[in-house]
Amino acid sequence: MSALEAVQAVLAAEHAAVYGYGVVGARVGAERREEAAAGLAAHRALRDAATRAVRDLGGEPGASAPAYALPFPVADADAAVRLAAVLEDRVAGAYADLVRAASGAARRDAAAALREAAVRAVRWRGGGVAFPGLAERP
Repeated sequence: MSALEAVQAVLAAEHAAVYGYGVVGARVGAERREEAAAGLAAHRALRDAATRAVRDLGGEPGASAPAYALPFPVADADAAVRLAAVLEDRVAGAYADLVRAASGAARRDAAAALREAAVRAVRWRGGGVAFPGLAERP
Protein backbone atom coordinates (compact mmCIF):
# COMPACT_ATOMS: atom_id res chain seq x y z
CA MET A 1 0.00 0.00 0.00
CA SER A 2 1.38 3.40 -0.95
CA ALA A 3 1.39 6.35 1.43
CA LEU A 4 -1.29 8.04 -0.69
CA GLU A 5 -3.53 4.96 -0.57
CA ALA A 6 -3.04 4.71 3.17
CA VAL A 7 -3.88 8.39 3.71
CA GLN A 8 -6.99 8.01 1.52
CA ALA A 9 -8.01 5.05 3.71
CA VAL A 10 -7.46 7.17 6.83
CA LEU A 11 -9.58 9.92 5.30
CA ALA A 12 -12.38 7.45 4.56
CA ALA A 13 -12.19 6.12 8.13
CA GLU A 14 -12.30 9.65 9.52
CA HIS A 15 -15.34 10.53 7.38
CA ALA A 16 -17.10 7.45 8.79
CA ALA A 17 -16.02 8.30 12.34
CA VAL A 18 -17.40 11.84 12.07
CA TYR A 19 -20.72 10.42 10.88
CA GLY A 20 -20.69 7.74 13.56
CA TYR A 21 -19.94 10.18 16.35
CA GLY A 22 -23.04 12.11 15.30
CA VAL A 23 -25.02 8.98 16.07
CA VAL A 24 -23.11 8.40 19.30
CA GLY A 25 -23.79 11.96 20.45
CA ALA A 26 -27.49 11.59 19.73
CA ARG A 27 -27.84 8.34 21.70
CA VAL A 28 -25.24 8.42 24.45
CA GLY A 29 -26.30 9.31 27.97
CA ALA A 30 -25.89 12.81 29.34
CA GLU A 31 -22.96 11.71 31.51
CA ARG A 32 -20.87 10.91 28.38
CA ARG A 33 -22.12 13.58 26.02
CA GLU A 34 -19.04 15.78 26.52
CA GLU A 35 -16.82 12.80 25.76
CA ALA A 36 -18.77 12.20 22.54
CA ALA A 37 -18.43 15.88 21.59
CA ALA A 38 -14.68 15.72 22.21
CA GLY A 39 -14.41 12.59 20.06
CA LEU A 40 -16.35 14.28 17.27
CA ALA A 41 -14.10 17.34 17.43
CA ALA A 42 -10.97 15.17 17.37
CA HIS A 43 -12.16 13.25 14.33
CA ARG A 44 -13.14 16.41 12.49
CA ALA A 45 -9.64 17.78 13.03
CA LEU A 46 -8.06 14.49 11.95
CA ARG A 47 -10.32 14.35 8.88
CA ASP A 48 -9.21 17.84 7.91
CA ALA A 49 -5.55 16.89 8.43
CA ALA A 50 -6.01 13.78 6.29
CA THR A 51 -7.62 15.89 3.57
CA ARG A 52 -4.56 18.16 3.54
CA ALA A 53 -2.22 15.15 3.56
CA VAL A 54 -3.92 13.65 0.51
CA ARG A 55 -3.51 16.95 -1.35
CA ASP A 56 0.11 17.24 -0.23
CA LEU A 57 0.75 13.80 -1.76
CA GLY A 58 -0.80 14.93 -5.05
CA GLY A 59 -4.13 13.15 -4.65
CA GLU A 60 -7.74 14.22 -4.75
CA PRO A 61 -9.34 13.74 -1.32
CA GLY A 62 -12.21 11.29 -1.22
CA ALA A 63 -15.55 12.86 -0.38
CA SER A 64 -17.69 11.89 2.55
CA ALA A 65 -20.66 9.66 1.82
CA PRO A 66 -24.10 11.09 2.63
CA ALA A 67 -24.58 8.25 5.14
CA TYR A 68 -22.73 5.21 6.45
CA ALA A 69 -23.98 1.76 7.43
CA LEU A 70 -23.59 1.18 11.13
CA PRO A 71 -22.25 -2.19 12.30
CA PHE A 72 -25.34 -2.73 14.49
CA PRO A 73 -28.50 -0.86 15.49
CA VAL A 74 -27.85 2.01 17.91
CA ALA A 75 -31.08 2.44 19.79
CA ASP A 76 -29.81 3.31 23.27
CA ALA A 77 -26.87 4.65 25.28
CA ASP A 78 -25.20 1.24 25.71
CA ALA A 79 -25.19 0.68 21.95
CA ALA A 80 -23.84 4.21 21.43
CA VAL A 81 -20.91 3.45 23.73
CA ARG A 82 -20.20 0.20 21.84
CA LEU A 83 -20.37 2.08 18.55
CA ALA A 84 -17.85 4.66 19.74
CA ALA A 85 -15.40 1.88 20.64
CA VAL A 86 -15.89 0.21 17.24
CA LEU A 87 -15.34 3.52 15.44
CA GLU A 88 -12.08 4.02 17.31
CA ASP A 89 -10.96 0.47 16.52
CA ARG A 90 -11.63 1.02 12.82
CA VAL A 91 -9.81 4.34 12.75
CA ALA A 92 -6.89 2.76 14.61
CA GLY A 93 -6.67 0.09 11.92
CA ALA A 94 -6.42 2.72 9.19
CA TYR A 95 -3.71 4.57 11.09
CA ALA A 96 -1.80 1.31 11.65
CA ASP A 97 -1.70 0.87 7.87
CA LEU A 98 -0.50 4.46 7.48
CA VAL A 99 2.27 3.89 10.03
CA ARG A 100 3.49 1.01 7.83
CA ALA A 101 3.25 3.03 4.60
CA ALA A 102 4.55 6.43 5.70
CA SER A 103 7.92 7.74 6.80
CA GLY A 104 9.27 10.72 8.68
CA ALA A 105 6.82 13.20 10.18
CA ALA A 106 3.84 11.55 8.50
CA ARG A 107 4.68 8.26 10.20
CA ARG A 108 5.11 9.98 13.57
CA ASP A 109 1.76 11.76 13.17
CA ALA A 110 0.04 8.51 12.17
CA ALA A 111 1.48 6.75 15.22
CA ALA A 112 0.20 9.58 17.44
CA ALA A 113 -3.26 9.34 15.89
CA LEU A 114 -3.22 5.56 16.37
CA ARG A 115 -2.34 6.04 20.03
CA GLU A 116 -5.11 8.62 20.50
CA ALA A 117 -7.68 6.30 18.90
CA ALA A 118 -6.54 3.46 21.16
CA VAL A 119 -6.91 5.66 24.24
CA ARG A 120 -10.39 6.78 23.21
CA ALA A 121 -11.36 3.14 22.57
CA VAL A 122 -10.18 2.16 26.06
CA ARG A 123 -12.21 4.98 27.59
CA TRP A 124 -15.34 3.92 25.73
CA ARG A 125 -14.87 0.19 26.20
CA GLY A 126 -13.39 0.21 29.66
CA GLY A 127 -10.45 -1.96 28.57
CA GLY A 128 -7.86 -2.22 25.85
CA VAL A 129 -6.46 -4.67 23.36
CA ALA A 130 -2.89 -5.91 23.10
CA PHE A 131 -2.15 -4.38 19.70
CA PRO A 132 -4.45 -1.44 18.93
CA GLY A 133 -5.06 -1.03 15.24
CA LEU A 134 -4.17 -4.62 14.49
CA ALA A 135 -7.15 -6.37 16.06
CA GLU A 136 -9.04 -6.61 12.76
CA ARG A 137 -5.99 -7.49 10.69
CA PRO A 138 -5.28 -11.05 9.53
